Amino acid sequence: MPHLPDHLLTGYRNFMNGRYLAESGRYRSLAREGQSPETMIVACCDSRAAPEAIFDAGPGELFVLRNVGNLVPPYAPDDQFHSTSAALEFAVQSLKVKHIVVMGHGRCGGIRAALDSTAAPLSPGDFIGKWMSLIAPAAETVSSSTFMTATERQTALERISIRYSIANLRTFPCVSILEGKGRLSLHGAWFDISTGELWVMNKDTGDFERPEMT
Repeated sequence: MPHLPDHLLTGYRNFMNGRYLAESGRYRSLAREGQSPETMIVACCDSRAAPEAIFDAGPGELFVLRNVGNLVPPYAPDDQFHSTSAALEFAVQSLKVKHIVVMGHGRCGGIRAALDSTAAPLSPGDFIGKWMSLIAPAAETVSSSTFMTATERQTALERISIRYSIANLRTFPCVSILEGKGRLSLHGAWFDISTGELWVMNKDTGDFERPEMT
């Protein structure tokens, strides 16, 4: 029995004979000089919404953090483990990224769980239930609306959660200070898996709009 699934070994072989071969100089440069991406992406760990694929990014171009629901918790410097906060701190203070993009996506399982925490196989006692409670107030408000369909409620919360995460980003001193100095910009985006559409959050209104594509 192989130590890795066959499809991963096949993929690695294709990578070495394809992309790595074509960009070997770039990889050697990154290994020698280190990474210096200008943009951090906070995205969902859903396998269907990979930022590197969506934005056609090469090696070293994006610093990507993925978790369930693309959430950013509020600043909480305590004795607990904070993987998302640690990655954010590293990106801002060590890599000195210039942009942070919170990118949600359609048909998000984490958001669906937030709207209905009793849905199988998830429950409030699981890790996912605790994690998604970060947006519980918004989930309660959205789920109580009888004027929207289930699909509309999910899309609404997917986009609201992006605004929540951006608001939580600003609770981090390293983020708020640099944003105030104009050295860091925060952005929101939402990707539709089914159609491939990308919607970008208007910084002034909070609305999601389709960017002009030339």
